[in-house]
Amino acid sequence: MRFLFALSFFLTVSLTFVLTFSFLPRVWAAPEAYGRAPHATATGSALGDIAEDFDEDTTLAVQPDDIVEATELLAEEPVTPAVVSDSIYIARLRRLHSVIDLPFNSIVRRYIQLYTEDKRDKAEAILGLSEYYFPIFEQILDQYGMPLELRYLAVIESALNPRIVSRMGATGLWQFMYGTGRLYGLTVTSTVDDRCDPIKSTHAAAQHLRDLYNTFNDWTLAIAAYNCGAGSVRKAMRRSGRNDFWGIYHYLPRETRGYVPAFIGATYMMNYSKEHGLMTPKYDFKKYYSYDTVHVHRWMHFDQIAAVLNIPVATLRDLNPQYRRDIVPGNERTCTLKLPATYIDNYIDNDKKIAMYRAEEYNPKTMVAPAQFTAYVPQGKTKIVYKVKKGDVLGAIAAKHGVRVQDLKQWNALRSNYIRVGQRLNVYVSPAKAALYAAQNVTRQQSRQAATPGQQTDFLYYQVKQGDTLWSISQQYKYLGITPSDLMSLNNMSNSTKIIPGQTIKIKKIG
Repeated sequence: MRFLFALSFFLTVSLTFVLTFSFLPRVWAAPEAYGRAPHATATGSALGDIAEDFDEDTTLAVQPDDIVEATELLAEEPVTPAVVSDSIYIARLRRLHSVIDLPFNSIVRRYIQLYTEDKRDKAEAILGLSEYYFPIFEQILDQYGMPLELRYLAVIESALNPRIVSRMGATGLWQFMYGTGRLYGLTVTSTVDDRCDPIKSTHAAAQHLRDLYNTFNDWTLAIAAYNCGAGSVRKAMRRSGRNDFWGIYHYLPRETRGYVPAFIGATYMMNYSKEHGLMTPKYDFKKYYSYDTVHVHRWMHFDQIAAVLNIPVATLRDLNPQYRRDIVPGNERTCTLKLPATYIDNYIDNDKKIAMYRAEEYNPKTMVAPAQFTAYVPQGKTKIVYKVKKGDVLGAIAAKHGVRVQDLKQWNALRSNYIRVGQRLNVYVSPAKAALYAAQNVTRQQSRQAATPGQQTDFLYYQVKQGDTLWSISQQYKYLGITPSDLMSLNNMSNSTKIIPGQTIKIKKIG
């Protein structure tokens, strides 16, 4: 009898909710089209990469505020329900008490099903990885006073793969583009990519999200802007006349339309994985939980470190995903290296030994340049010698003489663009241009002699620079009341007279 009474009660409650859904008004229209999940990847398998273009003719689900509490259903639900009703989804989302709004509709439902049904194996892998990465995220988000729920953004961005790269080049756990990463202090070179560093990239993501929230004062819009940029969100707000995500939904880029629903779906999955029978893999993170950091001042390869310390290369890669080619370029700048705490003392004792281990094989800097690498001398040209000044670069020197950077490197046997102050460069130009440069040098020497301290001079002089005109020079001495006409008169110039770089002209009579 107890069983029959319980069954009767359950059927009655279920029928009540079904009837309630049938007569509730349609509060707001669900968006008709679905964008592909954000940051589809070329390497790796983020869950966001497998979202389909769903049917446009979708059923409408109501928001949590429009239905009766579904506490009874939550209490009676099986551990792994074959079909979860909308009321249960809504009640579960309401139970999270998130600072960030977590509304429910048919789009959100599809993303929840994507994580909990369609791609269960990948969802389970994410659950396992979260045990390592989430404590890192939470500590940094808390440091910036940010909602801890933002940690779920990394799930839809990268599936917690620190080395993942999108088709557009977004990289790392938080999928930073090159420019945005540099803007927030992340180093990106041929050997180092801080976008893959879990700690540095999370600091940058927290700062970026904080700036976006300060711009829109709405976490949902800030999350959307994280995907498509603040400019796209502002444009959608202007075109729609609304200032909420669902109000501007149809005016957002296609992939961004699915971004916030994917965030809600990921948030749901991470909190209700057990209710859907998702199993968390037991990864061996013990060797990673207790690690320490050392500073590296030498060029080192992971193979060198692994060989001397007897540590697996895979462990070095897992702890230091920011090093692109297994190279720690400590000779270029001070680098940090994370090691399991048990290896720290061994590393300190063998620091120099690691750098010397098979250095000729792993350190290309030890290679000797070919002896036959000599300068090239062109035919039919006149050589002039240019002395490098402070601030000079090859590009500017080449432009000044009307030659190519490649020519300068060939004429002077340069293997890179590096030049130093005081270095003399051979420049080959036409004989006519060489004569012009020689005349300019004579003029400069005469001007310097005329203005040498100790000699009598009655004028204030100015040496013409590249791009100068009489008008721009007069503006520099505007406080003296100098005009272009004064300069022309003082230097016996006419309207057709041209000034050239290096020329010395009179500015004002002294006394």
